[in-house]
Formats: sequence, structure tokens, C-alpha cells
Amino acid sequence: MNKSILLAISAITFVVMSCSTTEKKETVVEDTAVTYDSTDFHTYAQKKDAYVTHLDWDAQVDFDTRIITATATWDFVNVSDTDTIVFDIVDLNISKVTLDNGQETGFKIGAAKPHMGAPLYIAVTPETKKVSITYQSSPSAGAVLWLNPQQTYGKKHPFMFTQSEAILARTWIPCQDSPGVKFTYNAKVKVPTDLLALMSATNPQEKNETGVYEFEMNQPIPSYLLALAVGDLEFGALGDRTGVYAEPGQLAASVHEFGETEKMVQIAEELFGKYAWERYDMLVLPPSFPFGGMENPRLTFVTPTIIAGDRSLTALIAHELAHSWSGNLVTNANWNDFWMNEGFTVYLERRIMDSLNGTDYSDMLSILGSQDLAFSLKDLPAEDTRLKLELKGRNPDDGMTDIAYEKGFFFLSMLKNEFGKKRMDDFLKQYFTDHTFKNITTEQFIVYMDSNLIGADSMKRPNLQIEKWIYEPGLPQNSPEFTSARFQRVGSSLKAWSDGAFSLDEIEVSEWSTNEWLQFIRKLPDTLNIDRYAELDNAYHFTQSGNNEILAIWLEKSIKAGYTKVDPAVEEFLIHVGRRKFLTPLYRALLEVDPSGTRATEIYTKARPNYHSVSTETLDKLLKYSL
Repeated sequence: MNKSILLAISAITFVVMSCSTTEKKETVVEDTAVTYDSTDFHTYAQKKDAYVTHLDWDAQVDFDTRIITATATWDFVNVSDTDTIVFDIVDLNISKVTLDNGQETGFKIGAAKPHMGAPLYIAVTPETKKVSITYQSSPSAGAVLWLNPQQTYGKKHPFMFTQSEAILARTWIPCQDSPGVKFTYNAKVKVPTDLLALMSATNPQEKNETGVYEFEMNQPIPSYLLALAVGDLEFGALGDRTGVYAEPGQLAASVHEFGETEKMVQIAEELFGKYAWERYDMLVLPPSFPFGGMENPRLTFVTPTIIAGDRSLTALIAHELAHSWSGNLVTNANWNDFWMNEGFTVYLERRIMDSLNGTDYSDMLSILGSQDLAFSLKDLPAEDTRLKLELKGRNPDDGMTDIAYEKGFFFLSMLKNEFGKKRMDDFLKQYFTDHTFKNITTEQFIVYMDSNLIGADSMKRPNLQIEKWIYEPGLPQNSPEFTSARFQRVGSSLKAWSDGAFSLDEIEVSEWSTNEWLQFIRKLPDTLNIDRYAELDNAYHFTQSGNNEILAIWLEKSIKAGYTKVDPAVEEFLIHVGRRKFLTPLYRALLEVDPSGTRATEIYTKARPNYHSVSTETLDKLLKYSL
């Protein structure tokens, strides 16, 4: 923030306790640290005046009070000789701020806005290089979920984890909470001695006697990739640079389930360039984790709902691994460009799965994705079906839909179809190399693509409809279509059975993958009566399925059909699983059959304490729920 802007904030009075009189040195601005030509409406930070480059975080985690007490020391670059640096915070209790000379300085917390929290203004001098902020988090910090022992797998120890994406890092660390600001960090964290602390950084592989753990992240990351978890955890190796952490009772199953991870890393490197983060480890969280996975660098957080016993749901691991290139290495400059993270990542995920399990398998994933996309295109307002969004004044979580993921994937698949798989792979590998640890906007990508992919084939450019894909609602006419002989056989079998042509015993299902089972259940006719649902359940035991993808879609279809045998399973699932992808369709189905919302609200009241704020933000609106 420059001085003229500061003077306009009449409510703020600063006193810098000690000012350096040394001669000001020339400031060198690193291109990789901050994006200057993009406006981020979801941060108060004035990046063109001062931006952070490194964090030293010293913290203590208290399970009794559900509070993190910490000092965050930020190195920063003062670009414009500003006398104020601005951070984002939500409900942080700031007790003291000091400068690099150890002296206290003035600070002011501005007015809070919905979703945004408040700006923290700190008085600095042109010579200041560091600010240290001592604070406490709120017990209700939006990023942090505190779990009692009964909410964990082992049921003996408490557990906590953070989920910072999109703009929740500011609820547990004062930061410049924008994907357009990247920084390195060191941390020291004290936790109870019977628990292990892990972060999105270098990590210990076993507990120590002190409960104090130190971390380093030497590659620059944005704040949404800051992550902390504390629990009764053990480590299992998967390869020389891959491994998994889980509660002791889940470790063996987790090691088996993720046994192909090292091979996935090798495939990804062959396709997209060297893995830049040294290790790729995963942490299996309790089921209240709101997402399938979160791509925290060096330590992907994953839901236990993908542990099916047969490695059938590990495309999710391929997805989170792919973020090591698209998102973590090359990052969207702001949340309007979110598709630049997720559309690319879905494309990379399916290229990895193509190499691992064959084109038939990846094509089935693409068809299932197209079905999800079709629902979103119908369900969302037209303006939210564009790739490039306008989220000013809104929660950036509103942009985390299948549009970013699947429409982004189909756009890149269209380019692959036009230019060939090898040319597209080579283009993406060069793209990641040229933009390593940088941010990018949609517009910058278009320029880069025109030069490095389309190039001499510029005559093709008009037919690609690139601007229509990115800036207009819906799907253009040149959207790719995927076919699957395996899905065609599923469809034929389902039709023959539903028409009464033959029995379930005559359907050959012994070689079906999870994808085929999902397609079978998704395509059950709406006219199917309850007796036919009972027949399916008796034959295939869907209601007792250990595969959560299959179970979730079966429960949703059964609710809508009035197959009440699933009612206990629905309640059990909703109370114990917090993954938003599953919760939203199930609660919608309950509302569809009972518009009063009586049963949905009754279950939600029991289940809500187990959900992360990311999920309750969505479901409170859906159910019109208030405490």
C-alpha cells in the first residue's frame, strides 16, 4: 500500500517504534515471486507495494482449547517504499507485531467482509525486511477441523488437520492469501508427545519424545498449500521417494492401496518433466475430510473413502500427483483462473491412467466425467459455466465445480485431438518447464499456446473456438466425444435386464471395474420399481459395498426410487463421511423426495459436527440450516 492510500484510511494510526536510518539498498524483484499484471479480488494484500517471500512459523497446538498459538515471521520485499504491509486474517487474536530490529510496531485490523475476513495493516519503514506477528487462532477457525478420539479410526487420540484452499489459510496464519504470492517456509511446531505433526514440507517419519517437530519447504508455494496435521500416525514406505502416513490400524491397507504410487510418479515424469518436490508422500485423514484429496506439496491429503481394497479408486492419487505440475509448479494467478489448475490436472490424471491401465480405462473415466459435466451445465447459472470466471464479491469456492475440472479437461482434449497426443505432451512438458514456480493467467496461457502449440498451424485457429471455450457458457460444438466398448456392453446388459429379457445371473460381471459398476448404477432407468432395486441389492449387495464411490451413487439412486431398505445406510454414511462430493447429491436426493427437508435436516443436525467448514458452507445453504 503506498502512502497516499494509507493517508486515506483515516481510522488507522501507526507508530513505528524504531526506524532505521541506514541508506536504502536497491530492491531486486524476482519474477517468480509475484504476478503483477493480475488483480486478485480475494486478498487485501497490496502485492505491487510489498509482497512476502519467506515464512518462519513457530507454533504450539493445544487440543484442549482448540487454539494454535504462534509467531509468524515474514520476509518481504518492499517494492514501492511503502510504510504499510497488508495481510489477510480471519478472527486471529493479534497480540504483538515486531520488525526485524526487534522493536514493536503499530498495527490495525480493518473492517471484515463476508468470505474475506479482515485486512491486517502493519507499519513498516522502507528499510524493513521482516515483520513478526504473534497471535492465536480461533477455536472455530474455518481451515481447522479438531476431531475428538471417537471421530478417528483408532478412537484413542484426537486429530486435527487444516484445509487452506481456497482462502482459508488466513484463518490460521496471517498471510497474503493469494495464489499469486509464493514463498518458502520453515516451521517449528509443538504438539502433545503421543502425536505426530506433519506439514506440506519435509516431514519426520516417526514420533519423537519432545513433541517438537521442525519443517522446511524450500520450493515456493502459495498460501493455499500451507497444511498442518497432527494425530496418532505412522509411516509406511511405498518406494524410494514415496510413502503414506495413516493411523496405525489403517496403515497396512493404505500401503497396499497406494502401492502403484511410485510407478505413477515415474509415468508423470516421462510425460511432463522432472518431479520438483523431492518426495511424494500421502496422509490418510479421517473421513470428515471434505475432499477426495488436497495436493499439499510433498504431503497429499487423501480421504479414506478411496481405500477399497483393490486399488480401484486410485485415479484420485494420479490426480493429486498431477497437481505437482499443474497447480503447485505452475499456479493460477487468481481464483478466476481456477480452471488453469484443475482442468490441466484432470487432463494429466487421465494421461497417467492411460499409461497405467490403458486407453479403455481412461476413456471410461472421461465418459463418467462428461456425465458429471452435463449435470453441472444444467444445474449452474450460465455465467458459471465459463472457464474464466468472475468471482469478485463471491466465495472462490463457488468456482470449484465440474466446469473447472471437466470442461477444462475437454478443452485440452480438443487441442490434443487437433494436434496429436505427442505434440500435446511435448507442449505441456515445455509449458511446465517454462513456467516452473511461476503464476499464470488465462490470457497469458492463450498467448503462450498460440506461440508454442498452434504456431505455424495458425490457419486452424478460428476453428478451435478457443475464446468460445474460455469466455462463453456451455460447451462449444467441437467438444470431444469419448466412446467405450466396455460401457456399451454395460448398457446392453442393463437394458436387457430392465426390459425383462434375461436375469441378473446372465450378466457377466466378473471382469467389471469400478467404472463399469458406476456406469451401470448411474444408468438405472428412472422408472425402475422398488422390487427391481431389491433384486439388484440381493444380487450385488450394493448397500453393503466397501467401495464408497459405488455405495454413494447407489444410495442416491435408491433414495430417489423410494427403496427404503437403504435408509439406515444413508444415515450412517452421512454421519461418518464428510466428503462434499458425496454429501451434496445425497442431501439433494433427500430434499427431492421430502421437500420439507425434515429427514435431511434431522440427519444433518447429527452429522454436521463431523464436517469441515468447506462442507458446511455448502450444505447450510442447501438445507437453509442455521445454528
